[in-house]
Amino acid sequence: MTIRTRKLLGTIALLMLVVFWSLMGMTVAQTPWLANSGLLQAVFYVVAGIGWVLPAMPIVSWMSRPDS
Repeated sequence: MTIRTRKLLGTIALLMLVVFWSLMGMTVAQTPWLANSGLLQAVFYVVAGIGWVLPAMPIVSWMSRPDS
């Protein structure tokens, strides 16, 4: 697979990941136990905001791998 094809597929995968991650984050953020606590909300939004990077890192490294 060429790097151009990997970048196209990786871009689509990253977009799907971001959409899924944000929808799940919004769903969890509306739960009553989280909505009632300001401290838990702050921790949740920090973790949710940074957390998508971990699943994105393998996709980006796969996209940038040179052709064989």
